[in-house]
Amino acid sequence: MELNGVSVAKVASVVREYEGVMRKHAIGEMVKTLRIESPGVLASFGEDAAVIEHGDEVLLLAADGIWSRLMEADPYWAGYCAVLVNIHDIAAMGGRPLAMVDVFSISNPCIQAQVIAGMHDASVQFGVPIVGGHLHPDTPYSVIDVAILGTAPKDSVIYSHTANEGDSVIVAVDLNGRVHPSCILNWDSVTMKSPEEVRSQVRVLEGLGRDRLVSAGKDISNPGVIGTLGMLLEVSGKGASIALDRLPMPDLAAHHMTFEQWVRIYPGMGFVLTAPGQNVPEISRRFEDVGMTARMVGHVTGDRILRVVLRDDAALVFDFDKNGIMRLFSDDGSCPK
Repeated sequence: MELNGVSVAKVASVVREYEGVMRKHAIGEMVKTLRIESPGVLASFGEDAAVIEHGDEVLLLAADGIWSRLMEADPYWAGYCAVLVNIHDIAAMGGRPLAMVDVFSISNPCIQAQVIAGMHDASVQFGVPIVGGHLHPDTPYSVIDVAILGTAPKDSVIYSHTANEGDSVIVAVDLNGRVHPSCILNWDSVTMKSPEEVRSQVRVLEGLGRDRLVSAGKDISNPGVIGTLGMLLEVSGKGASIALDRLPMPDLAAHHMTFEQWVRIYPGMGFVLTAPGQNVPEISRRFEDVGMTARMVGHVTGDRILRVVLRDDAALVFDFDKNGIMRLFSDDGSCPK
């Protein structure tokens, strides 16, 4: 797609200063305080889910909460997304989601009913049950948090910290959707789909992990596509150069969107991956078979800098030695596992 009038410097600044990115800065200090060595934990902080040894398989354990602004704007969509984002975390690891529990703090019975309806509908659609949790029925605020358990073969896990220099960067998104009417930074490609459609999209990552086609991966979350790629590169100790006009995107004008809006948006189904170049055609075909658009947008570099490029123009988004997103790195440059 032609990106006439798009400034790479502006895009870099918009991503770097986006609240969805800046909210991640506090993670590093928490990790330094909380992290302890634990036998059997193969990976934890910096991944979409912790990876815990369990015989020939691993357990995948993750939790996610919903931004309070979304709860205020649309309680049903907040409940739906509370389930969706957790399923994405397990899928991004090449795993199969098994079950969820929730912690729900509620101040308004009307909000409670809408949130529960959204959670129920997403649970049924994706086929992942909610099996328990905890309710605070009398708080002065309304918040929903969900934890999820998944599983994967030990040799099939897709990690975030394992991108290799020279890998291709692939972005896969379901473009068949809409800007959600309650949130201009949410792209809804899921609520209108059948259970078979969304479940087949989630299962693509299982196959990619099983067949070892990708070196690293992450689901596109609150920081948007470029911010999420930055998180993957940060924990991998790498950089990348990506072409903005290669990013999968819908007809922006038809959806009354700017490009700067699209790069910050949370997609209903979207992933960033790294892989050897020879695997890109097969990876793209598998996503296309389930209605998603997957494109190679650039390459992983060894310089720990993320750049965006448009034609002959380039701009630095993150220099991870100076301004990391999660700031997980210790003073010696190492990253917690």
